[in-house]
Amino acid sequence: MPATRVAVVDDHQLVRIGLKQIIEAQPDFAWAGEARTGREALALLRNSPCDVLLLDLSLPDMSGLDVLRQIKTHHDSIATLVLSAYPETQYGLNVLRAGASGFVSKNADDAELCRAIRAAVRGGRYVSPELAELLVSGMQGGSPNEPRHSVLSEREFQIFTKLAEGKSVSEIAAKLFLSVKTVSTYRTRILEKMGMKTNADITYYAIKNNLLQ
Repeated sequence: MPATRVAVVDDHQLVRIGLKQIIEAQPDFAWAGEARTGREALALLRNSPCDVLLLDLSLPDMSGLDVLRQIKTHHDSIATLVLSAYPETQYGLNVLRAGASGFVSKNADDAELCRAIRAAVRGGRYVSPELAELLVSGMQGGSPNEPRHSVLSEREFQIFTKLAEGKSVSEIAAKLFLSVKTVSTYRTRILEKMGMKTNADITYYAIKNNLLQ
């Protein structure tokens, strides 16, 4: 059986070096390359075949969620694991909705990371026990511990994070190739679902919940 080809996208060189050492130490894994930014990641996938991509959420040029959306559109056969220092309970549900094969905390040990890669390449989803509990409670009608932004759809959450960063409706429209009217409609829906009135409320919530990348 051929080795699982694993590529890494992270803007920290030490993280990439550490992940490369973990991957090359596994007899069933093969190193498939690395990228520092979202654009480099998309170029890497066009030129170097891989089976599993380890993707950081916080990149210097674009959001990891935006990269994930493009991967699902243009490279759907690649299993993407989001690897992040952000709280799993805050981001986990949203990255799974966006099409990720799992969410792995940067605090995870080598064994957990390797389990996640093996689950992803088999077509499965990797979730920690904490995230699994959130998913189950969501199916059962929600839980008081579930974050407020979990009510947002994948697209709504994408726009929510850009509003939280201080981007205007027209800037978001240009970035996501949507009309200004469509983004305004999403903004209204987000405010209603979250029980908020202004963009300042969105930014305050995002900062309080460690959602700003």
